[in-house]
Amino acid sequence: MNNLKAIFLNCTLKESPTKSNTDALIQKAVDEYEKLGIESTVIRVVDYNVATGISSDEGNGDQWPEIYKQVLASNILVIATPIWFGVRGSVCQKVMERLSGGYDEADPETGQFPLYGKVGACIVTGNEDGAHDVCSNTLFNLTHIGCTIAPNSDSYWVGEAGPGPSYLEIGQKSVYANKTVRYLAHNTAWMANLLSNNPIPTNLKELEADAKQASK
Repeated sequence: MNNLKAIFLNCTLKESPTKSNTDALIQKAVDEYEKLGIESTVIRVVDYNVATGISSDEGNGDQWPEIYKQVLASNILVIATPIWFGVRGSVCQKVMERLSGGYDEADPETGQFPLYGKVGACIVTGNEDGAHDVCSNTLFNLTHIGCTIAPNSDSYWVGEAGPGPSYLEIGQKSVYANKTVRYLAHNTAWMANLLSNNPIPTNLKELEADAKQASK
């Protein structure tokens, strides 16, 4: 797998060492990547001082650049988040906003954003509904900032409606979650290996110039 690396941004609202349901599902993906010879790094975002903003460095003690540096050094980026009020949690929203800072750091020759050539995926846990909404929005956002999305690049578990047992309590035996986390790991690994050997050649700057000409 060409020494591929995966990074998981755990967007739980719980600081370490509090147990995280999202982390429990992340670890299953980590195990699958290990079988494939892929090194994984898991970052719990709330353990860092991540400022609100839409750039790669907001200054004043912002620790996002430490995280972003590791994102750029990875081949696979997995955004993992709990569901709150039916949508992705506030930490995940902040992470997506910070990742959008890459728009201003495009390759000077091709115009490609920094996450071009990386494979995106999404992991979700929570009670009640919302997993489809969270995955669809997050995966869509990842494509817009340059990531490639492989088939079946999401894995989730949700409990019954209303307050109730969590993933750590009753969800780890879910056939669906255990199946989809394997789909996610194997398909993202294959896609990342493909991209490492066949970089995307698209020159966005040339296409933008062509679009401006066609729009006159």
